[in-house]
Amino acid sequence: MRVELSFTPHQADEVALRDKTVIAIDVLRASTTIITALHNGAREVIPVTTVESAVKLAGQLAGDVVLLGGERGGRMIQGFSLGNSPAEYSTERVKGKSIVFSSTNGSQVLVNGRYAREMVVCGFVNMRLVVDFLRERPRDFILACAGTNGAFSLEDAVCAGMVVHELVKDTSLEATLSDGALAAESLYRSYGKNVLKLLHSTQHGRHLQDIGFEDDLRLCASVDSIPVLPQLEGNVIRLKRDPGRKDPPSAAAS
Repeated sequence: MRVELSFTPHQADEVALRDKTVIAIDVLRASTTIITALHNGAREVIPVTTVESAVKLAGQLAGDVVLLGGERGGRMIQGFSLGNSPAEYSTERVKGKSIVFSSTNGSQVLVNGRYAREMVVCGFVNMRLVVDFLRERPRDFILACAGTNGAFSLEDAVCAGMVVHELVKDTSLEATLSDGALAAESLYRSYGKNVLKLLHSTQHGRHLQDIGFEDDLRLCASVDSIPVLPQLEGNVIRLKRDPGRKDPPSAAAS
């Protein structure tokens, strides 16, 4: 098992991720928001990179079962129903809905993975399930961090480092770590003991506090609080299901 890591989407475009097993990470906040939405009953989340493509796609889908969600600069996009705060994605608002989602950072890494062999969405909130997913398929994979505005973000790197740390504890796995994976694991050992304190200290965490989303940091820092594993299938994210289970038709296929 070789563990690769990219700190920004520019380091891992769709060509680099093609046919790979990919763990997508955007702690603040797309990963946490998508995990929350699907846990609270959303049918699916469809990530897109631009506001224009989000509006166009939502217009092509079925009316009242589709919501537009996302942000720019941390704030809800004008005309959208939802922003990028996990707290907004309650059962009452999202159950049974398809969500067309566009965020500043997370959407790009998710769209880059559309040709991956497998891609799952990871945050601190579903860490155990992500690690179990990787243990069950001991093959090469890449941790793909969203970063912040095209640059390195400490919270994503520490989250990736937690994945690496939990895996290398398992002596039955033979893991070879890239330099990036080694660096992330070292950052986790330095900063990962108090995740909430970490999020309060990072550049993006401070920005979210400044614009009124301090409570989101607590939600995003809650390790193993949401026991679901979202998986990208083509251009749509749904909960990972048992192989024999059939899902209802997707709005994206309408």
